[in-house]
Amino acid sequence: MLSKKNKEILLGPLSKNNPVIVQILGICSALAVTAKLEPALVMAVSVTAVVAFANVIISLLRNTIPNSIRIIVQLVVVAALVIIVDQILKAYMYQVSKQLSVFVGLIITNCILMGRLEAFALSHKPWESFLDGIGNGLGYGIILVIVAFFRELLGSGTLFGYQVIPQQMYDWGYQNNGLMILPPMALITVACIIWVHRSRNKDLQQ
Repeated sequence: MLSKKNKEILLGPLSKNNPVIVQILGICSALAVTAKLEPALVMAVSVTAVVAFANVIISLLRNTIPNSIRIIVQLVVVAALVIIVDQILKAYMYQVSKQLSVFVGLIITNCILMGRLEAFALSHKPWESFLDGIGNGLGYGIILVIVAFFRELLGSGTLFGYQVIPQQMYDWGYQNNGLMILPPMALITVACIIWVHRSRNKDLQQ
């Protein structure tokens, strides 16, 4: 059973302290990999894994890392984890890896990841750091999946590459919204999510 404190660490980033829609971090990924649901989901899982394990490793090393080189150590740890994730994707999900292109490698520059290492892992124990990594990774992933769901559905008429809008709709004159698969629509979709979230959580505006 998780303590109340640990539940807050794990569940807080899913809503009231979400890294994307509250802290406004990791927006670049939302623009780049959410035209389709599958790559967005894979990116979400990849970032969650990297944040969680990087948090644990830095937490374990926190008392032995000289303050003057802590950023370098963090980058080395993150880079190693990103390389492992990238190689796993190339080995088992090659087509998705091609779709994600350079964006897997750019996980190392994700401000959510570096932010959690600096703000949390360096001052907390490994288990709490692991929960923080999972929570923030899931909070980030939820937004990516929501954005990708609407962009793929409205922009391509598919989900996970499978046609979900009946052909009869197209026969009646329905057309996919090509604007939804363009990067600006990802930003607009994220903005709509932020608006809905803040309208339902007015305390966050204070």
